Amino acid sequence: MDISKLNKIDDYQWRIEPRGDMQVPAIIFASEDLIRAMDDKVYQQVTNVAKLPGIVNASFAMPDAHWGYGFPIGGVAAFDPDQDGVISAGGVGFDISCGVRTLHTGLRVDDILPYQKQLANVLYRHIPAGLGSTGKIHLNKKQMDQMLAGGARWAVAQGYGEQLDLERIEEQGCMQGADPAAVSDHAKDRQKNEMGTLGSGNHYLELQKVVEIYDPDIAQAFGIRLDDVKVSIHCGSRGLGHQIGTEFLKQMTKSASGFGIQLPDRELACAPLNSGLGRRYLGAMRAAINCALANREIITHLTREAFREVFADSELDLLYDVSHNTCKLEQHEVEGHLKSLYVHRKGATRAFGPGHPELPAALRQAGQPVLIGGTMGTASYILAGTAESMQQAYGSACHGAGRSMSRRKAAKSWQGRQVVDELAKRNILIRSPSLRGVAEEAPGAYKDVSAVVEAAGHAGLAGLVARLEPMVCIKG
Repeated sequence: MDISKLNKIDDYQWRIEPRGDMQVPAIIFASEDLIRAMDDKVYQQVTNVAKLPGIVNASFAMPDAHWGYGFPIGGVAAFDPDQDGVISAGGVGFDISCGVRTLHTGLRVDDILPYQKQLANVLYRHIPAGLGSTGKIHLNKKQMDQMLAGGARWAVAQGYGEQLDLERIEEQGCMQGADPAAVSDHAKDRQKNEMGTLGSGNHYLELQKVVEIYDPDIAQAFGIRLDDVKVSIHCGSRGLGHQIGTEFLKQMTKSASGFGIQLPDRELACAPLNSGLGRRYLGAMRAAINCALANREIITHLTREAFREVFADSELDLLYDVSHNTCKLEQHEVEGHLKSLYVHRKGATRAFGPGHPELPAALRQAGQPVLIGGTMGTASYILAGTAESMQQAYGSACHGAGRSMSRRKAAKSWQGRQVVDELAKRNILIRSPSLRGVAEEAPGAYKDVSAVVEAAGHAGLAGLVARLEPMVCIKG
């Protein structure tokens, strides 16, 4: 990105002043090196978002921002329903409520190492992964609607998961306002055999070791110690979420002119929050959030079963589950007054600060755990939300490393077997049904996650708590 087009606020915050049809400025949180490495399309997209009706304060881009569909991936924007605000399917993304959950294993690195290969194989056998992967759960129409309305609460009621999990999940495991009737039969049909599956692309289940602690007090509050082994699950709403995104983007594109909305980019298709189309999308999107929460809860159940095959007395407690492709109605301060805003986070993680009432009581004073996925060959991070982030970016942070290379280019640059073998030399075991998928997700196809997380920390978006490195990766 051409840095001369930006006004430097400080070393980690850059501003694009409103011009033309921009209603608000655009702000990018990143180091100078990360800014220079960003595609110029990020500049174009973050400024286009600033042109949408009813946007409040600014259009934001996180340190891992890269080109996406309409909104940049790593984009955050809030809209006021009282000021003709809109909701955009492109501002949520196709993988609705894709997110990360982290589990404590109660085990240490030395406990795992003698059983590492066995555990990798057992997890791979238990957790369906890959394009079009299906599981053992098959939902009929009634069960599908119950799942879409109930989310992780439904999963727990069916015996997939534990009641205590729910307090450690956003929305306590169930997004209110979901409308299964707003979800098409085609979307439901795509999902009926996919519950409890990882899917493909950048989705994974990882066994990770804690290698560094940055904030001992918050780490203790989160239950994190050096040499602990954690499980991280990254996946979303599978085929159902993708179908909802596809269908509503088409409807929003066709309807925009009828709402008097001039789109700076047709991929920014949107609808007024108070319109029938906007309300239908909200209902369908919330149902997809519940689908993702139920999916990760079922995968957690399968993971616990796998661990008990190897460690009979193991107990995997949930640290937290947070999504990074959503639009949620939240209370935020605007010009000294609390306002109800619809906050879009696309490839951006909610990062509520200490004391926020929506956080579990046991975590509330430390701030929300912010779970940052890396690549299967680098590292992941656990951060904590800050009061500063609540003021700066609606309590939002980055969600991962961010791609620096397309999947097609990555597949031409690496061979899957080569990646698997190189990681095995570093004692990182990969299990995947697709070597091409492994090549597409090669660590070299991503930005430096450490640089991204460092920028987020310096910008005040979230505070660093711990660094984790992979031991086993089940890759979709």
